[in-house]
Amino acid sequence: MRNERFWTSALSQSSKALESGALIPLTTSRLQCPGPGGERFELRRLNAQLPRHHRPEGPKPNPFSPWDRELEIDVIGTDHVLILNKYPVQTGHMLLITRQWAPQVHWLTQPDWTALVEVDRDTSGLWFFNSGPKAGASQPHRHLQLLRRQSSEIACPRESWFRRILEGGDTKRPSESSDPLIDSCALVKRPSCSDPEQEASALHTLYRTLAMRLALGDADAERPPLAPYNLLLTPDWLALIRRKQERASGFSLNALGFAGYLLATENSDLSWLEHNGGEGLLQEVVSGISDATDDGKS
Repeated sequence: MRNERFWTSALSQSSKALESGALIPLTTSRLQCPGPGGERFELRRLNAQLPRHHRPEGPKPNPFSPWDRELEIDVIGTDHVLILNKYPVQTGHMLLITRQWAPQVHWLTQPDWTALVEVDRDTSGLWFFNSGPKAGASQPHRHLQLLRRQSSEIACPRESWFRRILEGGDTKRPSESSDPLIDSCALVKRPSCSDPEQEASALHTLYRTLAMRLALGDADAERPPLAPYNLLLTPDWLALIRRKQERASGFSLNALGFAGYLLATENSDLSWLEHNGGEGLLQEVVSGISDATDDGKS
């Protein structure tokens, strides 16, 4: 049973930040996701324009240097801070950021995982990470994101897809699969550790193992990963997805797309989605290891 002290603080800070205007929630409308497999996706339409720093044309300020103190939830260890997402779709959307500059496009470190575990042991849910612009990151400063879930909730709409792979519903290894989504995804059950330091070390090791499996490179190397990627982490599993581009058919796709959350804007082609489905959309932006090439820094 988690204490959820961070979640309580996030809700309290959200109320204060709303009153002061520091928090600007994005209003959306829920739509039925059309096309094949639509039941595995949650589609929302944005009711206003995206904030400027989320638009492709920029500009790209760094709102985490320094971070807005009105959005701060708590300090995590010596190197990280837990803050609110300034433009949330879901109440209490949290960001775990580094106190000092660390690039989003470089490898996650042991301290990043240590800070994540500290938060997760109190408040858990769906963690995600976008490794750079081509993976859907809107900021260059290191940040992992958390959408809190109750223990009785599924982590995400595509939970059954990941569980099917884990439980052997598709026994092919990524490099042997003809499905681009399987070919681009490395997935493993989350380890169970009683000691937080051991858990952080185990997660860091699994992260590096999955990166090697997807031909992203070696985290010990000085250079960044060889391709952009997304990371998803739930209480049950850890997944990495290899990417080649950020958008398709007018949809901007980050890690939440692979979790099953789609956000439509005025540029999104809903007729394409109706014919091809959400998984067809995801297939447009992945890069499987069967055709992996060194596509430069993300």
